[in-house]
Formats: sequence, C-alpha cells, structure tokens
Amino acid sequence: MELAIKIFQFILSISILVVLHELGHFLPAKYFKTKVEKFYLFFDPWFSIAKKKIGETEYGIGWLPFGGYVKIAGMVDESMDTEQLKQPAQPWEFRAKPAWQRLIIMLGGVTVNFFLAWLIYSCLSLFNGETYTDLTKFENGVEVTEAGRKMGFQNGDKIISIDGKPNERLENASINILLGDNVTVLRDGKEVTFPVNTEGVAEVLKQKEAKLYISPRMPMVIDSLATPSSKASGLASGDKVVGINGQKVSFFDQVSAVLSQNKGKTISVDVERNGAVQTIPTVSVDKNGKLGVQLATKNLAKSITTNKHYSFGESIPRGFTRTIEALTMQVKQFKIMFNSKVQGYKNVGGPIAIVKNMPVNKSADGSIGINWPAFWSFTAMFSVWLAFLNLIPIPGLDGGHVIFTLYEIIFGKPVPQKVLENAQMIGVIFLLGLMLLIFGSDIFKVFTGKL
Repeated sequence: MELAIKIFQFILSISILVVLHELGHFLPAKYFKTKVEKFYLFFDPWFSIAKKKIGETEYGIGWLPFGGYVKIAGMVDESMDTEQLKQPAQPWEFRAKPAWQRLIIMLGGVTVNFFLAWLIYSCLSLFNGETYTDLTKFENGVEVTEAGRKMGFQNGDKIISIDGKPNERLENASINILLGDNVTVLRDGKEVTFPVNTEGVAEVLKQKEAKLYISPRMPMVIDSLATPSSKASGLASGDKVVGINGQKVSFFDQVSAVLSQNKGKTISVDVERNGAVQTIPTVSVDKNGKLGVQLATKNLAKSITTNKHYSFGESIPRGFTRTIEALTMQVKQFKIMFNSKVQGYKNVGGPIAIVKNMPVNKSADGSIGINWPAFWSFTAMFSVWLAFLNLIPIPGLDGGHVIFTLYEIIFGKPVPQKVLENAQMIGVIFLLGLMLLIFGSDIFKVFTGKL
C-alpha cells in the first residue's frame, strides 16, 4: 500500500509538471499561429495509451513515463521527423516564424516551471508556514559523526555562516555545507573559519542519510530504563549524567566515547538528580558500550524547532526566495555531481530512487496517506529542477534550441539545417544514454542494498 501511494504521488507530480511545461510551449505557439501537431503526456513510441484529435492537434497519453512533448510543425525535435523540413517552409511552421517568436515558444516551458514553483512555495508559506530545526537555538552547538570531523567540524561548534552567508536552518545547512567551500563556527568562544574537507564530503555522500553527519549536541538526560541491568543499577528517569569513573562529562558524545572504552565493565556514574549530584557506584556497560537507557529527546526537539507563519503579502516574496534557493541548490548539486574528488555522480538517483523517497503520512493506527504539504514541496522543487535541466545548452533540450536561436538573433543568420539535425541526433543519443545510466544506477543500488 505504501509503495502504491508513493508511485501514485510520483506519477501525479510528474503529470502536473509535464502537462504545464508543455503547455508553456503550446500556448505561445498557438498564439503565434504555429501548427502544433501533437500534445502528449509521456512518450508514445509505437503506440499510445489514449489519443484524440481536436482540430489540428492530436492529444494523447503515452506509455513511457519519461516526460512528454509537443510536436510543432517545422521544428527539429526529439521525434527526428525531418521529412517535412525537406519541403519549402509554410507560414504556419515553426521555422517560418521570426527568431524572437521562436525564442518565446522555446522558453515557455521553463518559464511556466519557474512560476509554478513560485506559486506553490508561496501557497505553502501562506497556508502551512514553515517548520524547521533552528541552528540559532543549538545552545550546546552541534554533535558530528566521524565524517563530520573529517570535514573540519568539532563537537560543540556553533555554526555561524556557510560561504559567508548566515544559515539558521539545519535542513538547509546540512546540504549547503556539502556543497559549500568554507564554514564559520563559534568554537571555544572564538570565530573559526575552515575549508570544507572533500574527503569528509565524499564519506557523507556514501551514506543513505547524508544529513545525519550533523545534529544538535545533547545533554545525557535519561528518559527511561530499557534493560533489567539498568533498572537494577540505581539510575532513574530524569537523571542527567555528569561524570563517569570520576571523569567529568556533560553530553551524549562525551558519555558515548567513555562507554566505548568500558565495554562489558562496571563503572561508577555521577548524576544530577533533583538539583544535587550523587554517585551510582555500580552500573553495568554492555558489550556494545551501552547503558540500556533511552534518552530524553522530546523536549530538546521542541526547544530547537521554529514555526514561522507568513501573511499573504509576506508569502509572495517568500515564495520567490524559496524558488531561488531551490534553483541555487540544484546548480550546486549539479556542480558536485561532476566533482571527481567527492564522486557525486555515484549518488545520482533516478525514478526508482525518487519513488522510494516520496513522503507519506503514517498515523498511529498504521494507516498510510499522502502528506500533501510534502508532496507540493517536492513538486515545487522538481519544477525548479526541470526548469534548470531544460535550460542546459544540450541539443534535445530547450536550452539547445535557445542557444541556436540566440545565435541567429546575434549573427543575423540561422544555423544550417543539417547542423541542427545532426546536433539534435547527438543530443537525443546523449540523453537516452544518460537515462539508461541513471536507471542502471538505480537498479544496481536496489540489488546491492544501497537504495
């Protein structure tokens, strides 16, 4: 059931984005009296699931869910139908229109994607607000994993800025650090700026949950006793561990480090209880270096969470800012994908990875439903991604057509038809190869348990 809901969300999101993107090409084409032969959701090699011709345009749904397309008469596109191009240009054809009109038609899709993301983010800010983990509320700084230490962090660091820009949200900071150059922290009362070590970044990217390398530094406060030995030890709910074997400790990372050195042994634990410190003389540490207790994290989670609400007037500029932030993130992720030091290309995910990570709501009774705010947030982010991806100047994408059209506008003459056809063929082959690589990566990760 959960998988079915995730697949449904993915198809719904892609359908919305593809239809609106292609509508961005379709409407200006019709406005400039250009013939549109086909308007398809998904691709239809050999056959389509459904189709109907209305006027001069055939509308349909293909069986291959890799996107969609509008087939505009007189244009070299992914269909590679060049027969009509051998005939003299007709007034209704794309190639007969002025360059500025063709440019508007080609930019229509990415324009719709950008404004759609802006609209969605504005609505989310207005109706749902924003809830985030606030770095400015990390009174004890951060706790980092070994990968985080390799990147340059130390336990207790308070993050001030990333690449010189303040970043108060942990959800954004955990990604921005991976994509950034340097970080400024408050360490032992002094500001310290250090470059992000790419070896640590590479190690983080190997993990399934990259953001887990950084978290709030927690005091060692016991919520409950989970094992018979811990219950018999004299520890109690609400105790705050402040020492082990006479060594002062205050935080979970410090306690964990000492316990790992005392696996299977008996230790003395100093705890703060009811405002006074007392010693529990014999506490057993299991073979895994654990005390058998659950930590009190609920109050900590509440204390570092910020809920921000926006008025109608505030939500519009906030929606624009979120769109730009999402676009900037996509550009940075694209850069890291080709960074040989961190081998980001190994972490590229395709449709299978996206479906697996689609958000769902799980209620206490076990029922599963759609998390609509998360769904729309994903759709907005993916809309920005499609806008960015389609603007890459590769033949076969909108960006390729835009480059050729700009060449014509600047130099006053069109690119030779044969060049367009060959470039389009190369672009289509490249994109098909990229699709196969991404799908192959997904399938490999499924079988190796990395997805």
